[in-house]
Amino acid sequence: MSVEGFLTALRRSIAGRVPHLLPLFDVMAGEARFARAWLDGDLKRLPDEGLVLEVGGGVFILACHLAREGFAVTAIEPTGTGFGAFEELGSAVLAFAAGEGATPRIVRCRAEEFTSESRFALAFSVNVMEHVESPATVIARLSAVLLPGCSYHFLCPNYLFPYEPHFNIPTFGTKALTLRLMHRRISGNSSMQDPAGVWRSLNWITVPAVRRIVRGDPSLQVAFSTGSVAVMLERAVSDPTFARRRSAWMVAALRALSRLRLLRLAGLVPPIFQPVMDVRLTKRA
Repeated sequence: MSVEGFLTALRRSIAGRVPHLLPLFDVMAGEARFARAWLDGDLKRLPDEGLVLEVGGGVFILACHLAREGFAVTAIEPTGTGFGAFEELGSAVLAFAAGEGATPRIVRCRAEEFTSESRFALAFSVNVMEHVESPATVIARLSAVLLPGCSYHFLCPNYLFPYEPHFNIPTFGTKALTLRLMHRRISGNSSMQDPAGVWRSLNWITVPAVRRIVRGDPSLQVAFSTGSVAVMLERAVSDPTFARRRSAWMVAALRALSRLRLLRLAGLVPPIFQPVMDVRLTKRA
């Protein structure tokens, strides 16, 4: 079943089980669609019977689809602070997947606590590393469970860039100063069930911070891809659900740049200055 076929069938199930969560489902389905395309190269290179680890399964849409495709998937998900509705939607997604024979292995723990006797050929996460309490601990835990020569591939915001994507606000150097200056926009965010909890979960991760972590672990090597930012910017033009979560002026500006075919130039910007980081941490053979 294609990802679109899976999402269509799953949406029908969600409409019958928890219809009040359809708006959240539509957002998360868009994220799963994007993540599956982003992961395609990794999955094509996966060795036969290679195990896959999703760090931060969220509502498990992508993990369930990958299981439906035949991949052996484990998903870590504690359901953290500020994400209460995710647990209800995740339960409905897993109920549907069970009926399809496509249930991944779920581990209910924080990524900082994850251990496994199994060794994984690929670990990945999308918009998770900015929420973990200790990125260094998570990276150390994942390094311990990766096969030699295999990677943890993740995508998350780079907080050196002065923009916070969850709250759609500018940032001002530090998290504390941004909270002081943008308190009303943060606490009054009506699109979140618990904006204070989401804000507390953010760790302000940056490209230099990731580099420092890897310098302290000789078993890992790091590479940053610069192409994903152009794809994400194009989403604001082509994906209406994604665009509605961004400021109108931002979407208008991106559409103008897209018409001029300038968005692709974003990939020429060095990783340290990009709004998102696409990171591959590879365990040395």
